[in-house]
Amino acid sequence: MPADTNGTVLRLERVAKRFVNQRTGSESRALEDVSLTIEHGEWVSLLGPSGSGKTTLLNIIAGLELATSGSVLHDGRPVVGPSADRGMLFQEYALFPWKTVTENVQFGLRYGPKGAGVSRAERERRTSELLRLVGLTGAERKYPHELSGGMKQRCALARLLAYDPQVLLMDEPLAAVDAQTRAVLQEELLRVWGETSGQRKTVVYVTHSIEEAIFLSDRVVVLARDPGRIKEVMGIKLPRPRMSELRTGSEFRQLVQRAWNLIRDDAYRATLD
Repeated sequence: MPADTNGTVLRLERVAKRFVNQRTGSESRALEDVSLTIEHGEWVSLLGPSGSGKTTLLNIIAGLELATSGSVLHDGRPVVGPSADRGMLFQEYALFPWKTVTENVQFGLRYGPKGAGVSRAERERRTSELLRLVGLTGAERKYPHELSGGMKQRCALARLLAYDPQVLLMDEPLAAVDAQTRAVLQEELLRVWGETSGQRKTVVYVTHSIEEAIFLSDRVVVLARDPGRIKEVMGIKLPRPRMSELRTGSEFRQLVQRAWNLIRDDAYRATLD
């Protein structure tokens, strides 16, 4: 599915989401008037405190939830449900515990719409290539309970990439791993994304971590809360490829401080809820 002529892959126009408490009938506003365009090959992170609607917005882009009002367009077509062109990576890994690493990675190619017509030989070739790409060569026959948290997320990433979605949607995929593994996997995500190859997919990434958002992104969408809405879109002009040494630089630290200044008041209020 090609992007439209101006390179825009996703277009959000005045998206709002309201939830109704079925017991009391009261209404809460999760999102209000969110408008945003995301370009082909761009990495955009959604950053904000709890209650700012980051995951709700990602689910609407994925087609897992529908907006109450407004629209989401993928290559000019309304998003009305899930699509194989928009792949989702969750915090909880969502691996099948009774399947091996290889079987998990191949699942979409066996049973999904993009697997139609893919031969066994091609499935095996693609699986081997992806496991090499995410650093899991040698773990093909292991089951999820035999993997570390970082290995589980690498497996989930390989499964996501196997059916070649145009847009990668990631909901705090590194939140469950320790700090050291998280730093390593951030660099791995950029490598897998294609930071140095020029063949980059479009990524929308949800995170609570300011440093993670700055390190990974081309743009950071800072969301306010009650209701969730865009407070500012920060352009991140740091050079690529990005390595760990970048985090100690003055420009990086200034961007982190600027983002913190934008969310600080909302973050404090979130702790009181």
